[in-house]
Amino acid sequence: MCTFYFHDLLFPLSKYLREERRIVVADHVKKKGTKGAILRAVGAVLLIVAWLGVMGVGGPTFGKIGDVQTTDQTTFLPSSAEATRAVEWQNKFSDTESIPAIIIVESDQELSKDSGAAFLKKIQDTGLVEGKAVGPIPSEDGKAFEYIVPLSAAEETKEAVAQLRELSSTASGDGTFAGTAAIHVTGAAGFTGDLVTAFGGIDGTLLIVALLAVLVILLIVYRSVLLPITVLLTSMAALCAAIVAVYLMAKNGIIDIDGQSQGILSILVIGAATDYSLLLVARFREAIAEGEDRWAAVKHAWLRSVEPILASGGTVVVGLLCLMFSDLNSNKALGPIAASGIVFSVIAALTLLPALLWLFGRAAFWPFMPKPAPTASSAEQELVAGHGLWGRLALWVRRHHRVVWVATALVLLVGCAGVFQLKASGVPESELVLGQTDSKAGNEAIARHFDAGAGSPAQVYALEADQAQVLKATESTDGVASAYIVGQNGGPVTPKNAAKVVEGRVQISATLSDSADSEAALGTIATLRTAVHDVDSETLVGGSSATALDKQTTAQHDVQKIIPIVLVAILIILMLLLRSVVAPLVLIVTTVLSYGTAMGVSAWIFNGVFNFPGADPAVPLFGFTFLVALGVDYNIFLMSRVREEVKKRGAQDGLTRGLAVTGGVITSAGVVLAATFAALGVVPIMFMVQLGFIVAFGVLLDTLVVRTLLVPALGHTLGRAMWWPSKLARGEK
Repeated sequence: MCTFYFHDLLFPLSKYLREERRIVVADHVKKKGTKGAILRAVGAVLLIVAWLGVMGVGGPTFGKIGDVQTTDQTTFLPSSAEATRAVEWQNKFSDTESIPAIIIVESDQELSKDSGAAFLKKIQDTGLVEGKAVGPIPSEDGKAFEYIVPLSAAEETKEAVAQLRELSSTASGDGTFAGTAAIHVTGAAGFTGDLVTAFGGIDGTLLIVALLAVLVILLIVYRSVLLPITVLLTSMAALCAAIVAVYLMAKNGIIDIDGQSQGILSILVIGAATDYSLLLVARFREAIAEGEDRWAAVKHAWLRSVEPILASGGTVVVGLLCLMFSDLNSNKALGPIAASGIVFSVIAALTLLPALLWLFGRAAFWPFMPKPAPTASSAEQELVAGHGLWGRLALWVRRHHRVVWVATALVLLVGCAGVFQLKASGVPESELVLGQTDSKAGNEAIARHFDAGAGSPAQVYALEADQAQVLKATESTDGVASAYIVGQNGGPVTPKNAAKVVEGRVQISATLSDSADSEAALGTIATLRTAVHDVDSETLVGGSSATALDKQTTAQHDVQKIIPIVLVAILIILMLLLRSVVAPLVLIVTTVLSYGTAMGVSAWIFNGVFNFPGADPAVPLFGFTFLVALGVDYNIFLMSRVREEVKKRGAQDGLTRGLAVTGGVITSAGVVLAATFAALGVVPIMFMVQLGFIVAFGVLLDTLVVRTLLVPALGHTLGRAMWWPSKLARGEK
């Protein structure tokens, strides 16, 4: 009875104590959860504020980036180039660092010396001239005058050329010259002014077009209001951070930046940051559809995305940094410039975007909220449930994999045949800016009335003791119209104008028969160098044609050197990421095949549709670097998810599932990147248009054909061997 009484008394007490303990523990967990939620909220807000601060600094820096840009092409050549060494002697012979402009006056009537002298005075009175302008130099038919105007280095070339053109426009219509006179400003300054003007679109138009293109695509993909803005905000934050970093590097002399590099940076960051964001958002959407709360969904998305995003970003960074092995400084500078953009794209996608997704939660997808996948009717359908077109495509590729990869590979090989039509040996300077320009018109006018190379002569620097022999060798070179030893006053040597000698060397000015920026002129320079080197190997040939030749030669050498380096570097990264040898080799071979097809089709388009005279030698190198690095990106997105699924489901089912679930997001990412690079077409620079077309077409080809058909089909054919020698090849997890 006592025992019963004791038990009867103790049981309610123990029950009460257990209930109290449960309440205390629940309160503790609740308090801990509340505290954690507060910390997460504070962290998210601080991240957003920090990135807004970066944007506040980066925005104004866009306007200052032009202050640190370089337009002098010789600064991009290696110090060992003959044209670069010739510039050092040019500076010794010249007391100024002026840039020459050539003004050509062309009339339908014979021009008088008085009118030519009057116009020369107007040129001198502008205050733009460094020293004295030379002219008027009459043509044989008397209907054209040429003026050589050394512009002051203190003036901005673009503004100085604009003032000369305004003066010329006034003079052509105020009766200064007889008849109907057309006046053009060309030469080194004229071409530079037109180039800088053309690149002016990079600051505004290019960015607006790219952002609008991405916004439209994101609205179609997400059918949401907040999510596209969230992704674009992430991309712009990454771009602002990259611009600040690049500006500081250029300002401190670490790199040389030109308008071309700035434009590529903007496009690359917007495209890459958007791609990484799409991958993370896709994982966030999956978690939300499965009923996870906002924090759990963000955590799930981050953990599942961090490895492929880091691997993808790392691959692109390594590929871009391989450009630093380039001998051409413009290529070398693009490496760290573009790599910094990718680094900040990765950082923004893994920090700012998760914070914004936590802030918005499910509301980010409004008005179309994510829903769980429908119930599948079979095991095969379960693999692709909820993935519509991509699910059906994944099953089709699985059933017909041998036919798919053979047919796809053959079509791509046919496209590669066009590579032999690519004329990547350089283009004339007058053709760099698309459309008709004043400098191009001036060049054509010079060719009608003077030796085409007049105004941009080659400069030969020879030992004083060899001057007679070198002059003879120069004059006898095919393609050289005339040559003379430069005297003390800058003109030809005469009994009253002795040769100017600097440190035991003389300067010989050689006027070429062909336009200084033509292929014929570059051939003349190569022949001239051989001739004068036979007299003395230390004789140097410089000038604008020599600079173009050395740039072309160096760029072609870079292609042969850097492409193998990029391939080896990316192959090693893929092997480490996928823990396999076969899969990385498959990815590299298919990506190179895709690149070859893109270049082949582009060559046909450039020659047959756009009628381009050729392409810069850097076009194949840049196209390869971007297409291989970015093409491998999408294969990383695919294969990292496939590897994850293979562990759960086996080789065949894992590949089918991986293609189905990544099809939509990877295709969206490819379309976004293609659209951003296509935006380069708004900049009227041949190099930018060509690069934009190659990368845009190549990315679409890689996304829609190689990654969707060729790689999965090969994966199904190889089966578990695709993952050799990892555990997955043996069926182990």
